Amino acid sequence: MSAAADFTVLIPARLASTRLPDKPLADIAGLPMVVRVARRAMQSGARRCVVAADDARIVEACETHGVQALLTRTDHASGSDRLAEACTLLALPDDAVVVNVQGDEPLIEPALIDAVAAELQRRGDCAMSTAAHAIGSTADFLNPNVVKVVLDRAGTALYFSRAPIPWWRDGMAALGTGQPMAALPSPAPLRHVGIYAYRAGFLRQFPVLEPAPLEATESLEQLRALWHGHRIAVHVTAHAPGPGVDTVEDLQRVRALLAGA
Repeated sequence: MSAAADFTVLIPARLASTRLPDKPLADIAGLPMVVRVARRAMQSGARRCVVAADDARIVEACETHGVQALLTRTDHASGSDRLAEACTLLALPDDAVVVNVQGDEPLIEPALIDAVAAELQRRGDCAMSTAAHAIGSTADFLNPNVVKVVLDRAGTALYFSRAPIPWWRDGMAALGTGQPMAALPSPAPLRHVGIYAYRAGFLRQFPVLEPAPLEATESLEQLRALWHGHRIAVHVTAHAPGPGVDTVEDLQRVRALLAGA
C-alpha cells in the first residue's frame, strides 16, 4: 500500500438534526444517506472507512450494508469531538492520518478525499489539511454562508472568514455607492470546502484546546487551530464539490441527481 493510501476515513453521524430529523438515515435511492457517504469514501484510497455514530440505529443501518460503524457518546459538542473518541476506540497511533468526511455529503468525490489526505502527508509542518476552490460569482463572494480562506505562498491557510476576503479595495468601492460588484478580484478568492485531514494525535488534542475568540466570532471551529499556532495545509481543487444535505430541499435535490445518474 502506498503512503498516500495509508489513511483512515472517519464519518461523524449524529441522529438529531434541527432542520432534517434523522438525517443520517434519510433514504437516498434506496440507501440511508450515511451509507451512501461511506460507499463514496470507500472508493477512495483509504485503508478503511468507519462511521462514528451517536445512535445504535445508525450503527445497525451501516452494518446491514457492510459499513463499519462505532457507537460513540451522545454528548459531543461537535463532529471533531466525536472523531477524537473514535480515534481512541480504534487505537490509532498519533501519526496516523484521519480524513473527516461529513455524513451529509453523499456526492463527495473519492479523489478529493485522496487529495486532502495526500496534502497532509506531504506537509509535515501542518497539523491539518483541508480543501478550497475558486469562487466564480460575486453573490458567493459576498454570502456569509460561503466560508472563504486566504493562503500564503506555500498553500497554508492564513485565515478563514465568512466575510469577503481578500478585501478587494478598488472593486469593493462600488458597494459603498449601492452599486453591485462588477467582477471578482484576480486571482479568484477561494471558497473553503468542509473536508479535513488530521493526524490522530492532534485530533485527540483538539477538543481540549481552549476555544478561540475568533472561532466564536466567526462560528468557524477551524480558527481554533490557527489561534493556537497550528498550521492548516489547503488543497485547491479545480471543481466545486457536489451539494451537501442540510434541509429537506437539499435532500430532494440530491435524490433527483442520483435518480438521473
